[in-house]
Amino acid sequence: MGKPTGFLEIARTDRPYEKIAQRVGNWREFTKPYAESEAQSQGARCMDCGIPFCHNGCPVNNLIPDWNDLVFKGHWREALNVLHSTNNFPEFTGRICPAPCEAACTLNINDDAVTIKSIECSIIDRGWAEGWIRPEAPVGKSGKNVAVVGSGPAGMAAAQQLARVGHVVTVFEKDDRIGGLLRYGIPDFKMEKYLIDRRVTQMAAEGVIFKINSHIGADIPVESLLKAHDAVILTGGAQAPRELPVPGRDLKGIHFAMDFLGQNNKRVAGDTIPADQAITANGKHVVVIGGGDTGSDCIGTSTRMGAKSVTQLEIMPRPPESENKPLVWPYWPLKFRTSSSQEEGCERDFAVATKSFKGDAAGNVVAQQVVRLEGGKEAPGSAFDLPAELVLLAMGFVHPTFEGLLKNLGVKLDARGNVLADTLKYQTSVGKVFTAGDMRRGQSLVVWAIREGRQAARAVDEFLMGTTDLPR
Repeated sequence: MGKPTGFLEIARTDRPYEKIAQRVGNWREFTKPYAESEAQSQGARCMDCGIPFCHNGCPVNNLIPDWNDLVFKGHWREALNVLHSTNNFPEFTGRICPAPCEAACTLNINDDAVTIKSIECSIIDRGWAEGWIRPEAPVGKSGKNVAVVGSGPAGMAAAQQLARVGHVVTVFEKDDRIGGLLRYGIPDFKMEKYLIDRRVTQMAAEGVIFKINSHIGADIPVESLLKAHDAVILTGGAQAPRELPVPGRDLKGIHFAMDFLGQNNKRVAGDTIPADQAITANGKHVVVIGGGDTGSDCIGTSTRMGAKSVTQLEIMPRPPESENKPLVWPYWPLKFRTSSSQEEGCERDFAVATKSFKGDAAGNVVAQQVVRLEGGKEAPGSAFDLPAELVLLAMGFVHPTFEGLLKNLGVKLDARGNVLADTLKYQTSVGKVFTAGDMRRGQSLVVWAIREGRQAARAVDEFLMGTTDLPR
């Protein structure tokens, strides 16, 4: 490495946030970028550690020590090339990935891992600012047509890879804009949507055809899709949310998290939401059920809407303050974390479960009966009520939606209800149909979706051409 003693001399410094009072008044991203010198200084902390565990911690196997060293030396354009060699969309992962690479960093043994995610974001943002990122059109055309169903990160990655080797790729998206859950699941304050739009512009210049408002299995028959294309990749995600079957679930004011988040993202984008369909937290006591990232997104959104109070409930016990490093490193640890949205203000409660919802005469939810859990069972006499005028179910997803596309195709499913395919060929039980991302692996991270999209593209290219130069 360029500075072998950097990790001894330089302390970890994270990107700062705007102050809470400022950031909750708008929907813009609030993470402040590194200055160039700070990014270089943080890159200097990367050790010559022999075995870079961060490679394995990162699902796309980013060449992290390489671009850290290039940033330290000021070779930004070379760093961008190395970064793009494994990751099509570092501006997405540099903002919303939880950074399992940092958990696997050798320096994380001492709780001060290299700021890998922040350096990654600095590289890609500089690449766009300098005009280094341009369309990469194929040298020639293969004469093959590929359909990608779903325009989330897996679909976008697969489409870009295949277009760059000369296939005619058409991306079909059932919604009115490209991006999948990047568009309608991630709030703008975490990732603004121009980031998606400029990639779509780049990909269109590379030959990718985008068709919105095109719901395969509903608006467009599956048979016509199969007939018109030499291969089909299913990247529609895992969109069936986990339900909460308790008394009062049918009361008005109880919504799945993605309905709430997606609608607000449309509002932020300038769409008009009819008053009788609007889901708003303004002036309400909000309860978010689920302690993960989606729950945090609901908290941050509710806060910016002007909620009277926000309470987040988690069925699992409160995690320990810190992990046992010798036991879990370099794997992702279970420990108590506070997200930026939770930092902005909410009550958090652990080891609790919902017994029922209570409503008023008009059928609106007004309260939630909750019980405490001990050893996974209800503690006697522990029931209590919470004020709840808006309840958001953020308990994850169970599998893809079956109706329409999957049922019409007749693809085999695994034991969890995901589309059955391995991680070598990514091929379903229907010959020329492939699958990748959450639809295949279940609810997961954006970085896993990008990896699977890239690997599925390689498998499809090999299926069509007999050989492939695309990377795994």
